[in-house]
Amino acid sequence: MGWMRHLGVLALFLFLSLIWGQTANGDDGRPTCRRCDLHHACNCSYSGFTRVPMVTDQALSLDLSFNNITMVTQDDLMGHSRLTLLDLHANGLAEIHPSAFDSLWSLEELDLSDNQLTVLNPKWFNKLELLQHLNLLNNPYSFLGSPSLFLGLSELRRLMFGGPDLKELRREDLSGVTHLEELTVNANNLDRYDSGTFGDIWPLGRVTLSLHGPFLTNPALAAAVLNDVCYPETWLTLSDLHLAHYVSVQPFKDSINMIRYLSLRNVSLSDEACVSMLALLDGVPLSSLSIVGLTLTGEGRWVTANRTDLRSMDEFFASDVTILDILKFAMVSELQYLLQYQKKLSIINAKLFLLSCYLTKMMVNTLYLDVSDNLLTDLTLTYMLCDSEETLQELRVLNISGNLLKSLSTLSRLVTKLTKLTQLDVSRTSYNSMPSSCSWPSTLRYLNISRAKLTIVTPCLPKSLEVLDLSYNDLKEFVLTMPILRELHLSGNKFLRLPAGGPYPNLQTLTIQSNTLNAFSLSDLQSYRRLENLEAGHNKFVCSCEFITFLHSQLTGSGDVKITDKHQTYVCDSPLYLQGEAVSQVNLSIIQCQPVLFVSVSCGVALLLGILVAGLLWRCHAFWFLKMTWAWLKAKRSSQRRRRQRNTEGTDPLLSFDAFVSYSEQDASWVENFLVPEMEEPSDSDSENPTSPLTLCLHKRDFLPGHWIMDNIMSAIERSRRTVFVLSENFVQSDWCRYELDFSHFWLFEAGGDTAILILLEPLSKDDVPKRFCKLRKLMSSTTYLEWPQEEERRPEFWRSLRNALRGDNEQEN
Repeated sequence: MGWMRHLGVLALFLFLSLIWGQTANGDDGRPTCRRCDLHHACNCSYSGFTRVPMVTDQALSLDLSFNNITMVTQDDLMGHSRLTLLDLHANGLAEIHPSAFDSLWSLEELDLSDNQLTVLNPKWFNKLELLQHLNLLNNPYSFLGSPSLFLGLSELRRLMFGGPDLKELRREDLSGVTHLEELTVNANNLDRYDSGTFGDIWPLGRVTLSLHGPFLTNPALAAAVLNDVCYPETWLTLSDLHLAHYVSVQPFKDSINMIRYLSLRNVSLSDEACVSMLALLDGVPLSSLSIVGLTLTGEGRWVTANRTDLRSMDEFFASDVTILDILKFAMVSELQYLLQYQKKLSIINAKLFLLSCYLTKMMVNTLYLDVSDNLLTDLTLTYMLCDSEETLQELRVLNISGNLLKSLSTLSRLVTKLTKLTQLDVSRTSYNSMPSSCSWPSTLRYLNISRAKLTIVTPCLPKSLEVLDLSYNDLKEFVLTMPILRELHLSGNKFLRLPAGGPYPNLQTLTIQSNTLNAFSLSDLQSYRRLENLEAGHNKFVCSCEFITFLHSQLTGSGDVKITDKHQTYVCDSPLYLQGEAVSQVNLSIIQCQPVLFVSVSCGVALLLGILVAGLLWRCHAFWFLKMTWAWLKAKRSSQRRRRQRNTEGTDPLLSFDAFVSYSEQDASWVENFLVPEMEEPSDSDSENPTSPLTLCLHKRDFLPGHWIMDNIMSAIERSRRTVFVLSENFVQSDWCRYELDFSHFWLFEAGGDTAILILLEPLSKDDVPKRFCKLRKLMSSTTYLEWPQEEERRPEFWRSLRNALRGDNEQEN
């Protein structure tokens, strides 16, 4: 349990650290928000702030929505003159200092909706001359206040105000507002309205009004509001209406002839109100009627309005329709007078299971028909499209998506006769198979069969298509020839690779997201002759070096094909150590990408360096030095072992020879015929002062057989007081002579003194000695050497000098 306690403390610490990192307190106790992006947009929503936080003074937008800020002080927004957007939506804000916004000279959008502002102060907006969008919706104020809030807001284009507590609107309340692109007023409980309050606002683009209470209890007030905002150019939206009887539709009576675009949201209609409304619409120039969230409380008995003239209505849109008593409701076939003139007809999510053939035959002007998200089946669709009879001859677009359709062959047979059909949407249906062949109208250019259950595609698909959407099926391949196809959508299937591009010579856009693609390459894209846009994110990419290099080039726009989805959607699925990493952030080393090349190049470089180093070492004779050093160390070890033995036995070092003679085999005759006799035999040249003979060590005569030659050389040098080098051209060519020279040189430094004697058999200067004989060249520079005279009369002097050198200073001849 102890470790769990520590883990909990650590988690709490990390959480508090994170919160502190985003909302640390400033010097004056105010919190700080650091969640600002590179475009200086600061999103500080949902952070639990109780005061306006400090943010960078470079901020251009500041979102403080959904916090607990109840007050804005005079200093909270000081220094934010660059701010163009301020969102204080849903904070419980109850108090704003009169000069709180004075420093926001650049502000263009201000949202104060869904707060607790009971009084609106016009001083808030005195310095906001550039303000374009203002939202004051759903605050508990009952009036806008005096003087007008908007007197200085000449740039205002979008205004939203009102709420459940708004009771009155007076003529002067909107002074200063001259023209708007959008006006939204929530006035469900409005009790007083001065006629003309909205009358001075023109042009007026879109108007959204919530007038639930006035339509029910004060139709005259609702009529006055409608009269002020209805213009032929204005799109009018009315929401939250309950039209229960004849009186509740009378507010439209005086303004309906001015309305061209009418939209109703969240509306309930009784039969009486519906008949009255149709009577008002009879012959009026209304061109578009949209109803979203329609509840029909009656039985559809609208026969009394069957002569309603709706010829001017080009578009009718109804969605989310609820019929309270569906079993008693009249058949739609009896309402043909309502639907026969529209060019664009949409009945969406209305639980519609049948449109009669009689009705569709009368829809001679219909170009667009949308009956999506209903209860149509193959049988009722057959009836709707009149089976083999002609109908909907002008239809261009048909949307029957989201219905209970199962037979693609039935569909193709029914739409073949729609000779002008260009777009067909049958997505979100139950098609799970495709016949081998089908007939389609030759004009068909767009086909959407997405979100069905197809596992295979066949030549049933028409070759006339320019856009084909097969997204979110269970397809594993797509191999069809479609010569004029421009867009192909295959997202959400099970493709392992891109389809070959040859059969689609005109394809420009390919989407294949959320499949099981492992990779794609330049050759895959080049197989598409005209491909311009590709979306292939959210796949299971194997991040090989080739794929990463290729995709990096595509993401940077260097290729002919543009990747149009977000780069973050291209994520590695394997190898495991890269799983979850964005491909754009992955950079593999050459060791990972080209191991063979790397090893080959590395070995080649190493071999080249080895050759260069070996050449350099050979040039500097380092091999000789290493070889000699090894031999010296080995011989040295033997020498030290002999010394320790002598020390143990208490004997003195044994000097057996006066000199060790190092010479080339080619000079052996001179050594044996001249040097040895002269040095080792008693000299009788001076009978009065005879000289004692010297003992020389020669390798031929004195080296112990069976011993390593290096040990013999080392032993000979150690047991000799001097080392005589007989120098000649033959000497400098001899490897063994060089060993002897080097060992002698080491011994010289170890033993101290002048132990080396040089004899030149022939003229030989230091410059004539090869550079690899560095020690010999050094000795010749620092040591006096003897030259063998060619004249006979000078030789006695030579031998005398040599004897003196061998015997030392204490034993020199007189």
